[in-house]
Amino acid sequence: MAEVVVIEFSAPDAVSIYHRVNKILGWDGTPDAEHWPAGMLSHVAGEAGDKLVVVEVWQSQADQEAFMQSQLGPAFAEAQVPQPTRIEWFANVADVHRH
Repeated sequence: MAEVVVIEFSAPDAVSIYHRVNKILGWDGTPDAEHWPAGMLSHVAGEAGDKLVVVEVWQSQADQEAFMQSQLGPAFAEAQVPQPTRIEWFANVADVHRH
């Protein structure tokens, strides 16, 4: 079963931070499925004003945690990403709806 995580950031330059992190990760622009880490099934990000919301679907929370430890956490540190204002997991999602 898939697990969905919603991560929200609030910063005046949240979108530029998002692109800076992607560049550190070696992703040119927005990541595509070819470059996703193991276990990531879907990724979407959107912004409104100083708010950035990232929604990801993972095969497991453990897969996301492994990515956070090995790559994303260090990229956040390098880009000086502020702490998220929200992290919410929707675990054991039996059916992920895509359109």
